[in-house]
Amino acid sequence: MTLGEKLSKLRKEYNYTQEQLADILGVSRQSVSKWESDIAYPETDKLVKIGKLFECSMDYLLNEDVTKKQGLQPAEDENIWDKFREQLHERKSEKMVFGMPLYHIGRNAHGFFAVGLKARGVFSFGLISRGIFSFGMLSLGAVSIGLLSLGLIAAGVFSVGLLAVGSIAAGLFAAGAISAGFISFGALSVGYFSSGALAIGKFVAVGDHARAMIAIGQTLADGSVYSHIGDLTTADIQKILEWLDSNVPSWLGWAKEIFKYYIQ
Repeated sequence: MTLGEKLSKLRKEYNYTQEQLADILGVSRQSVSKWESDIAYPETDKLVKIGKLFECSMDYLLNEDVTKKQGLQPAEDENIWDKFREQLHERKSEKMVFGMPLYHIGRNAHGFFAVGLKARGVFSFGLISRGIFSFGMLSLGAVSIGLLSLGLIAAGVFSVGLLAVGSIAAGLFAAGAISAGFISFGALSVGYFSSGALAIGKFVAVGDHARAMIAIGQTLADGSVYSHIGDLTTADIQKILEWLDSNVPSWLGWAKEIFKYYIQ
């Protein structure tokens, strides 16, 4: 089996068009066609890329007597990311959606569905990911999930967003072990309105230890205007609601109404 025949066979097994393979290797489609027809032969650096892409040895590619594919032997010092990159075969759909491929899988992927080391798309999955729905170690999107996450709705170890959930979370609405937000819930909670084991708020704090203008605590309550330890009575709640209506600025009215609902 000639080099051209093997190359054509491998390309089809990996579901590439000649144009897609040419893009990966940085050559023209005509070059790939000539290689497969045995009219021309790839340069050495292209052969190395082909071997890595299709996970086969140079001996298999160049020796016509070798007809069984031989896999590459991993280097002793190869780490997990090297192995991941080798397994990340380039794939790109010819069908277009909103001016981008329906799917793209690759090291730098851009498609409606994108998967790669770096990924951009409507739905994106990658180490570094950007999309409307984004999932990755470093994630940015309308809905974002990752180790470090930034989005309208964000979830992760470290998260920032309008609605943020994480070990450390910051946002308009924040929930986490350590959280900061206009409305904040967490073991350590800081915000205009906060609730948690240790709650620190500008207007209201509810928790085991609470510090705010209005502090409602189970063990400690330090309030500059009102302090209460233990469960709230109906009269207590009414007093707090009246104070909120009188003192919370109008631009925080939405947060006030949410928190009023929470404490009732």
